[in-house]
Amino acid sequence: MNIVYIHGFQSGPKSIKAQQLQQYCAQDDTLAIHVPDLNMPPEQALQVLQDLVLAHQDVALVGSSLGGFYATQLVARHALPAVLINPAMRPWQLFRELFGQQQLPYQVNPAWTLDEAQLDYLEQIAVPNVQQADKVLVLLQQGDDVLDYREAERYYASQQPRALVMTEAHGNHAMDDFAAKIPMILQFFSSSRL
Repeated sequence: MNIVYIHGFQSGPKSIKAQQLQQYCAQDDTLAIHVPDLNMPPEQALQVLQDLVLAHQDVALVGSSLGGFYATQLVARHALPAVLINPAMRPWQLFRELFGQQQLPYQVNPAWTLDEAQLDYLEQIAVPNVQQADKVLVLLQQGDDVLDYREAERYYASQQPRALVMTEAHGNHAMDDFAAKIPMILQFFSSSRL
């Protein structure tokens, strides 16, 4: 199986969750982990992900925050199984709210700058209803200090068939206990391939 880890905004391939997933899966030679650096405008990031998905067979996605938003778009296009970790909802609004005090364009890293056109693009590509929801596992934590977990609960659990949504009463946006969830994530991928 090819697992694509999609990091969040202001994160990258060296994130703690990416490293934990790589270390865990290194024990199993049937698993290949792909962690692209997506610190680039959203249109380019989605093209990188699209190319990666098309270049491999038996692909599953793990998306964190903005990566969860990207994964949702890829599930709709390719019917891939995906696990979403505190996925960003309406990032085109979220980022405007988060960075409104700092005036866009907001410098994310030396390579690119977030601007209004990129936020508009995110809004344009968003799927209004979850597609292939039965292939999606959503892991949420009520202690999320960045996102409102209830928005994700409403969005992902509103479709038939419903996505599997698991909400924990503690935690934070980073989901510090992610490593302990990796066996469950791999089990979900195995069962969704049947």
